Amino acid sequence: MSAGSPRLAAAEPPTGSGPALVPGSPSPRAGKRLRHHVVTLVVENKAGVLVRVAGLFARRGFNIFSLAVAPTHDPRLSRISIVVDVDSAPLEQVVDQLDKLVNVVQIDELHPLDAREAELLLVTVAVDGVSRSQVIQLAEIYGGKIVDVGPGAVTVRLASAPEALDDFEEVVRPYGILQLQRTGRIALPKLGYES
Repeated sequence: MSAGSPRLAAAEPPTGSGPALVPGSPSPRAGKRLRHHVVTLVVENKAGVLVRVAGLFARRGFNIFSLAVAPTHDPRLSRISIVVDVDSAPLEQVVDQLDKLVNVVQIDELHPLDAREAELLLVTVAVDGVSRSQVIQLAEIYGGKIVDVGPGAVTVRLASAPEALDDFEEVVRPYGILQLQRTGRIALPKLGYES
């Protein structure tokens, strides 16, 4: 959506909290984001591999912003997605060290512009009779799904680009976030950028 494009109509947040964000609008966090890269590893699906991988990052002084691990289509292998701040230290040193680990089958360093990133968010938001429909409408606008409903709260599941999750989190914060969990980024190379 370009800067001159009309925005989607969104439910208004509680009075005094400012305008609602909609997909494509600038996030209040946009200027605060750190430069990051996603390192994806395909590793043997064995005990202790994750500890060795995380230990390499810790020894080099990298802060891991998020880490996600799951089996691949081949049950003998798992994919580890690690998000790191590339301004903190040269990433090449860690990649070189990772390459020496016996259980690492493949390493891809993905610049944000060369990757398709996604993340999952579960958030329980406080609601009352009036705000319930507003939160449900916001979830729909962002492509989320209501997965649980209680007398004073709803739980929303949203899978999208991490920046969209940041925006959605800010939009529902004025209603009252009771619980929140995010999976961390996962990523694959954009088609045409595969190594």
